[in-house]
Amino acid sequence: MSAVAQKADSLKKDSVKLDTAVLNRYHIDPKKNSLPVRTRVVQIDRENIPVNLLDYKINYWRKWISLQINFSQSSFSNNYVAGGANAIAIGEKFDYKAEYHKGTFDYVTELQANYAKAKNKGQAARKSDDWLFFDNKIATQMSKSWFFFGSVTFQSQFDNGYNYNGNGSLTLNSQFMAPGYLTESVGFEYKPKPWFDLRIGTGTARQTFMANDTLYKNNGGNNYGVPQGKKFYNDLAFQMVQTTDAYLDKKHTLHLVERYALFVPYQKNVKFISHRVDASLYAQITRLVNVSLNTTFIYDKSATRDPQASQGLALGVYYRFPN
Repeated sequence: MSAVAQKADSLKKDSVKLDTAVLNRYHIDPKKNSLPVRTRVVQIDRENIPVNLLDYKINYWRKWISLQINFSQSSFSNNYVAGGANAIAIGEKFDYKAEYHKGTFDYVTELQANYAKAKNKGQAARKSDDWLFFDNKIATQMSKSWFFFGSVTFQSQFDNGYNYNGNGSLTLNSQFMAPGYLTESVGFEYKPKPWFDLRIGTGTARQTFMANDTLYKNNGGNNYGVPQGKKFYNDLAFQMVQTTDAYLDKKHTLHLVERYALFVPYQKNVKFISHRVDASLYAQITRLVNVSLNTTFIYDKSATRDPQASQGLALGVYYRFPN
């Protein structure tokens, strides 16, 4: 390279360095937000989608079915010193419940059917549980927790019931539709939680049926409020029904079902106010095996002067669908 070319190249490099230095010296950072920034407002417009393009269906129904079968057995050899009697017992509980909710309209139907029998050696089979219950309710919502409702309820039993006398004889004291109850009620319902319900039936009518009027003598003159020789009696009353259906733990292994019914007849003395409590506590051991504790308390002077109570503890197979 000639001397002239080398000199020109040197001057070019110096000029670049000089220009860069000059630019760096006169560089000024702009002030914060010195330049206006235009922002756009985001707008979302609603677009109506034709219903025929939506591929889904709304189901306003909820349904449950639960079935429990209990079995117990005991046997003793002939030379068993402590003594005992061979025994066998079997029972079943069936519960179907359906709810329909749409807007302010509410409909609930429930069917309960319980039956159990026990057989001891040397004795005839005796029933240890017998209950038939069918309830239907429609309601319209008035506020967050209050509804106006109308309901129809039926209750009776399946089989004959007997008093077992000391001499081994039997006395028939009840059977299907003896007694049987049909109750119509209109009033207000309070439901602050899905598992709690309180019905206040200010206008209630109950029909008591006695298909077998000969039971009047067998029951010591008590005929469940039906006059002697009659098979039907109508009561006008105030009724209050409170129900609880709740799980007591987060894992849903303890299930409490309880129902309390208060009946106050308008046409009779205050002493004929009746109370009934039915309660069941279920403890789930495995998916299919559970332990249940059931109790019933009745105070109804139209049937007997003294309070009535029953209690049962059972181990059996239990299934609830949906589970």
